[in-house]
Amino acid sequence: MAAPGPGRPRTRPDLVIADKGYSSRANRAYLRRRGIRTVIPERDDQKAHRRRRGRRGGRPYAFDADRYRDRNVVERAFNRVKHWRGIATRYDKTAQNYLGALHLVSILMWASDLTHPGDTT
Repeated sequence: MAAPGPGRPRTRPDLVIADKGYSSRANRAYLRRRGIRTVIPERDDQKAHRRRRGRRGGRPYAFDADRYRDRNVVERAFNRVKHWRGIATRYDKTAQNYLGALHLVSILMWASDLTHPGDTT
């Protein structure tokens, strides 16, 4: 990651980690064109189709299982945020108020982690 400073901010991630629902040929091609590496497991039907085609089916996609485990951290964070009723049901009418509520929830979760390390409730 580049050091902060003058210039245009980054708009492209180095890596995208996603579940099998995003394992389409179109999604992979789009990310490849933009120079973004992917960690997406291949669906079983896609594997079978590739094997049926034999040599013309191509090579299997690269998959880093260790990196894919990191996705769990993000999923758990979303799950914790959704425990807040106002966030989960989107009571706020404006995007600005909703973003403020997200910031507040994030700060409260962070403070809770500081006072109760290891507690994921």
